Amino acid sequence: MIRRFLATLLALTVALAPVQAADLAALGNGNPAYSPDMPREPFRPVRGNPEDAAGTVRIKDITTVRGVRANQLVGYGLVIGLQGTGDSMRNSPFTEQSLQSMLDRMGVNIRSQSSRGKNVAAVTVTAELPAFIGTGSRIDVTVSSLGDASSLMGGTLVMTPLYGADGEIYAVAQGAVAVSGFATQGDSEKLTQGVPTAGRVPNGALVEREVPGQFNDDGRLAVELLNPDFKTAIRVVDIINDYAVKRWGVAVAQEEDLRTVHLRRPKKVSSTRFIAEIGDLRVTPDQPAKVVIDERTGTVVIGRDVQISTVALTHGNLTVRISEMPQVSQPAPLSDGQTVVTSDTIVQVEQDGGNFAFVGGANLETVVRGLNRIGLKPTGIIAILQAIKTAGALQAELVVQ
Repeated sequence: MIRRFLATLLALTVALAPVQAADLAALGNGNPAYSPDMPREPFRPVRGNPEDAAGTVRIKDITTVRGVRANQLVGYGLVIGLQGTGDSMRNSPFTEQSLQSMLDRMGVNIRSQSSRGKNVAAVTVTAELPAFIGTGSRIDVTVSSLGDASSLMGGTLVMTPLYGADGEIYAVAQGAVAVSGFATQGDSEKLTQGVPTAGRVPNGALVEREVPGQFNDDGRLAVELLNPDFKTAIRVVDIINDYAVKRWGVAVAQEEDLRTVHLRRPKKVSSTRFIAEIGDLRVTPDQPAKVVIDERTGTVVIGRDVQISTVALTHGNLTVRISEMPQVSQPAPLSDGQTVVTSDTIVQVEQDGGNFAFVGGANLETVVRGLNRIGLKPTGIIAILQAIKTAGALQAELVVQ
């Protein structure tokens, strides 16, 4: 039995020897850096334990590459084919002038006549030109009414040039307008759902000019955090450098401030491949302690690290009701008096609540539990949070929108 085991172990050692020798030859003197003689390595996304990735995000989801940006386009055009829901020429003279100019270019002269149709609407066409998009590509456009048109449903956008900030034409838009809202009315009632005076033309613009510029001319790149934070920037740098040392044998990231992280692309690696691998790394972003309040809608958002020092508070709902009771004063019979109307004012004051409660905690769950214990509506919670902040017990930034 022992002899058979030793023979099997010897056979496995002999079979694995060429593989180990090949691995050592590929590694050279132990430096896994890129070499022109080595074959191009495939893209290797970072994979780990799914439990370790809980609460983490990809770097590509919290950063943008500096210089990779879109450009805004705008144009003026006409939407035709509307079913009596377009601009009235009397109230929108620019629509009539635009229609006349368009027909003049087509060899039709109607300047001596006045158009009274309502199947044409003047619109503003907007679009966003993505970075590195090529000539002949298609992009979506948004169409918005300028005049008194009631709906753009069923209309078709006539060929409209789209201009950039430099005044050059970068795209031309044309196509059927897709409108999600609608409006209908009768003699005594009108029903409107959504916004029928705005719509989109999917893939409605053809790119005619490319935006000049190249990606990573000198081998240096920079990524910017969407939510700037010093701790998050340091975590991004550490994660990138740990991966780069294992992948290319050299650290490539260096922080500049709370927003920007500079990257040095290794040699023999394309910019696209480099950014793709870096963007797939996972990091846990840090967030500041912040409470956001929207008084218009009663929305309260409390961050994870918000803490409230222990305080005792009370909140009572005060209701004041004022009622006017008109009364008629009649004069006595056979007198010279007059009948007058007098008003009797009744004021009622009601106040609920008033018990003290302790609110405080070192984590979000405790804070929320303490606020829910009071049993208030969002408006009451907003007032309490503002008062706690004034008292200095809210250890977070309070943002009121």
